[in-house]
Amino acid sequence: MTAARRPQLARFSVSLPADLLDELDDMVTRRQLPNRSHAIAEMAREQLIEHAQELGTKSMAGTISLVYDYRKRNLQRKLADIQHQNYLMVVTSTHVHLEHHHYLEVLLVQGPARDLRSLADTLAACKGVKHARLNLTATAMPPLL
Repeated sequence: MTAARRPQLARFSVSLPADLLDELDDMVTRRQLPNRSHAIAEMAREQLIEHAQELGTKSMAGTISLVYDYRKRNLQRKLADIQHQNYLMVVTSTHVHLEHHHYLEVLLVQGPARDLRSLADTLAACKGVKHARLNLTATAMPPLL
């Protein structure tokens, strides 16, 4: 005997104040989402990602975006050294030249959320880094090896 399969789609009802429902409907219309369910599912995913980040133990994938002044002495070397020290989390990186002596560098990362937060904080703390932002997704990439 096989176990009962869970349906791919579950239905439930939600009660909202009228003004909040109006705002939800306005967002659905403005963003051209297919329906309210799509919007609610998107919001639930975002909150689950935030919750996973707070717990910090789930392996996640994401990006760390950095803006820095490339003229700052030894900064590029220091950033590269930090990335090399964390080679299991840093999958790849790329940078582009911005105006006024700045680079935008984006690192594709994966690993436990708390470790990725620590890596982003370490990079952000380097003198010359103007902006650093960690953005995580709901799931991790498949193993690379």
